[in-house]
Amino acid sequence: MPLYRYKAKDPDGRTLSGTLEVENERSLINLLRERGLVIVSLTEERHRPQLWKGRPGKVKEDDLIVFSRQLATMVNAGLPLVQSLHVLNEQMENRAFKKVLQEIEQDIEGGANLSDALVKHPRVFSDLFVNLVKAGEASGMLDEILDRVASYLEASGALRRKVRAALIYPAVVTGISLLITAFLLIWVIPKFKDIFAGFGAKLPLPTALLLALSDKMQTWLLPGIAFLVISGVILRLYARSDRGRLWFDQLKLNLPVFGVLLKKVAISKFARTFCTLVKSGVPILTSLQIVGRTAGNKVIEQVVDGTRVSIREGESVAEPLGKSPVFPPMVVRMIAVGEQTGALESMLSKIADFYDQQVEASVSGLTSMIEPLLIAFLGVVIGSIVICMFLPIFKLSAIIGM
Repeated sequence: MPLYRYKAKDPDGRTLSGTLEVENERSLINLLRERGLVIVSLTEERHRPQLWKGRPGKVKEDDLIVFSRQLATMVNAGLPLVQSLHVLNEQMENRAFKKVLQEIEQDIEGGANLSDALVKHPRVFSDLFVNLVKAGEASGMLDEILDRVASYLEASGALRRKVRAALIYPAVVTGISLLITAFLLIWVIPKFKDIFAGFGAKLPLPTALLLALSDKMQTWLLPGIAFLVISGVILRLYARSDRGRLWFDQLKLNLPVFGVLLKKVAISKFARTFCTLVKSGVPILTSLQIVGRTAGNKVIEQVVDGTRVSIREGESVAEPLGKSPVFPPMVVRMIAVGEQTGALESMLSKIADFYDQQVEASVSGLTSMIEPLLIAFLGVVIGSIVICMFLPIFKLSAIIGM
């Protein structure tokens, strides 16, 4: 995505400047207007800076959690914001984050709000983080909001680690089994071919088929690898487009076993993010926009965007969500009850906690189910290859015995 440099004025008349990476100029204009800024100038950067900002992975989520907790503690203790940031900057070991904190400290010393300083670093502080801090500044509960941000990041990180553990294990075992099978077919079995040729007898059908498969794999090994690499690059490029991402995200939710797990994860993330924003005083429409962007699934994002449009037309949150097959009836009804009783944030929190438990149970069940299946699969494949290789030897032994 292109990088834009902007200059704008906030409602108090202060001039703010920074850079943001967005899809196009229209998206940047809409984003700045939603933040209550009056645009002065916009320019597209021709070359992306070759600094740490081009490498989003250098500031870890754990660093953000510790930063939020410690800043909340110092603000609650009555320390000035500049002094608190200076202390955090001195003890920060991550060089990339240290650089960010220095710039934030300088901006605040120049009269900017914390949220205005954070928004200049979109690769480190998400829209959710910035809007929560902005709500905390407006309500005078910055320490509480920062603590809430840290709790949200911890819960999201724990959920992501559980899912990653559930998906990585079968992928690794499957990959190892395929590599072992390929090694046997390409390098081990051909050595038996010369031995079988000296028997002078017709090979059993399973052995003959296996040798033919081995010959084909040797012939098509390099073209096959090239085809897989090219196909992977094409699919990756397609997945980056809006249409491709929508197709892949829809496919993920419809997978036989993992689709149910991924749907539960998406609902849990939706509910927890929405709850955190509403509880912190962020307006509903702004909250839904952030929820859509952070959903991690294009299908969920489209449903949430449709919900924002419906709310503008006078509908409730639950009505448009109920029209989507992604959200179960229980979730929709709980949100409807929360809206009617004025306890939306409480209902969203209960939904998130419930689906967190569901994800944990699904991960445990999935791991216990897949482990024996993969071991059995590996045993059957390797065992079949070994049996096919020894069938001619058994046959020759029987002939000699006669």
